[in-house]
Amino acid sequence: MMVPVALLLLGALTALLAPRLLARARWPEREPVVALWVWQCVVAAVLLCFGLSMLLSAAAAWHAVRGRLFAAAPHGVVDAYALGASGGPWAAGTALVLAGGALWTAAMLAREVLGARARRRARGSELLVRAPLLPGEEPTGARLVVLEGPRPDAWWLSGSAPRLVVTTAALGRLKGSQLDAVLAHEQGHAAARHDWLLHCSRALAGGFPQVPVFAAFEAQMHRLVELAADDVASRRYGRLTIALALVGLNEDRGVFGPSAAPQAHVQERVRRLLSAAPRLSAMSRLRLTALAALVPAVPLLVAFVPGLSALG
Repeated sequence: MMVPVALLLLGALTALLAPRLLARARWPEREPVVALWVWQCVVAAVLLCFGLSMLLSAAAAWHAVRGRLFAAAPHGVVDAYALGASGGPWAAGTALVLAGGALWTAAMLAREVLGARARRRARGSELLVRAPLLPGEEPTGARLVVLEGPRPDAWWLSGSAPRLVVTTAALGRLKGSQLDAVLAHEQGHAAARHDWLLHCSRALAGGFPQVPVFAAFEAQMHRLVELAADDVASRRYGRLTIALALVGLNEDRGVFGPSAAPQAHVQERVRRLLSAAPRLSAMSRLRLTALAALVPAVPLLVAFVPGLSALG
């Protein structure tokens, strides 16, 4: 019965310490794509810890679950986990609490995805009213939609017919290749499916607001996906072009004034683009990616070591 406890402790320790360690690191700003991967691995490790602990606790509490979970295991593997030694009410309670957490996570994710789809359909319907299809225009093709508006704005409306929507004020503000850079930025979001990262992070943070790793996961996803999309655009059109486009789209919103705390991420993005800090070396990126991939392997190792030892 020690393995479920060890997994719970490992999950709690990871959820507490990982955000602090990543907050001290300076490299994520230079390599946002690698940082996105690291965060996903950390969150996956936490979820694996709790999920495996739930399964083993249920196996310790109920013979039916134990029989199904270890049905294909050779003789002696079940004994190696000592599931019956100290099960009882504690194991059953732990399994039920963790199962409730899993169901709540699934419900929060479903609510987030369904809500996002409803908002996207509503915005798509509104867009068709404000900018109807022209004669001969295919409704399923990608479109650049121009809306009359006094405020510079541009956004990507995903879906079966993805569209880049820009206002007339934005067209008047964006010069040269800046509109192309904005389009490349939004296409970078779509190609990397950043919307799913945002859905998952919001669902976890909304369902478990007191868990530090999930709150930090949501905050960092919003920041890192923008930095990653900026890099996509800057590789095609240059850092100065996308930086000027950001300034043009946001300068009327008080983003660059002394009281711009709610929109401080825009200032950070512009500063980062203009500073042009060098990327990490290819070997450093490979090392960080490999180390991050090992993080979810730790709970798997903890869970399978007794069984593998019994087989050996």
